[in-house]
Amino acid sequence: MAESEKQSGATPEDEPPEVITTFMVPKKEISMVPDMGKWKRSQAYADYMGFVLALNESVKGKKLTCEYKVSETVEKLIQLLGTLDRWISETPPVDQPSRFGNKAFRNWFAKLEQEAEDLVSALLPADKKAAAPEIAVYLKESVGNSTRIDYGTGHEAAFAAFLCCLCKVGALRVDDQLAIVFKVFNRYLFVMRKLQRTYRMEPAGSQGVWGLDDFQFLPFIWGSSQFVDHPTLDPRHFVDERVVNEHHQDYMFLECIKFINEMKTGPFAEHSNQLWNISAVPSWSKVNQGLIRMYKAECLEKFPVIQHFKFGSLLPIQPSKP
Repeated sequence: MAESEKQSGATPEDEPPEVITTFMVPKKEISMVPDMGKWKRSQAYADYMGFVLALNESVKGKKLTCEYKVSETVEKLIQLLGTLDRWISETPPVDQPSRFGNKAFRNWFAKLEQEAEDLVSALLPADKKAAAPEIAVYLKESVGNSTRIDYGTGHEAAFAAFLCCLCKVGALRVDDQLAIVFKVFNRYLFVMRKLQRTYRMEPAGSQGVWGLDDFQFLPFIWGSSQFVDHPTLDPRHFVDERVVNEHHQDYMFLECIKFINEMKTGPFAEHSNQLWNISAVPSWSKVNQGLIRMYKAECLEKFPVIQHFKFGSLLPIQPSKP
């Protein structure tokens, strides 16, 4: 299954990117539960999952601190995320009776809405500037919902879709894979954590203690891949706070655990039951395979998550090519 997805998916390629003449502003296509079949058969699903799996493969056994190429586009993406970060500092939370969902988030989001197309245009090759309105939609969808002031795995998926689109127009290439996860996605997580903390964002569609995490999923997949064949650290070690503090700068998975430990109180087994169960799995490759299956079942095949996903010319709803 994973093999066929890897082949059909959108990986950043060194060949010239596919020619798409008309870009379009993406829109929702999944409005009822029966539409979910359309999504699972779509080119968008094949490309999205292929992208996630290609990155999963590229980070296998590697530390965040390893050496990798940093292209001009990656540098520009870091600047873009730095801008979003700066806007948080410039938009402090307001005093309000409710503890959660600080309304200042809406002012921060309004800035992004206004600037998104220009921010994206700066990332694109000269002959692909017309794609900016299409790709900008995924950037705007990736930071949470401004009405509900919440954030969840659907927003995270929009950021991965944003990066996938940048690959499809040739702004990112196959040799950017490590930098996409270790530099860009890692910086994105940092900004999202700052948003969640600053504006006390609610988890979108959280399953409470039965979900993997209130906000993220992909860093657990890619983070477990980093640990495959690690000589000393097994899954049982990630619940040990000493191990987390010692190694979190090298491993995305431990960075996520550190954030959970900072945000939640009480025994780990109670507030993060699913992760506690995962710590009993014997090997990281089994953890990695299990998380990929769980991601499909709990995120990509759940109507409440996918009803918000938008489809355009780069991630089309049309059935995938056999």
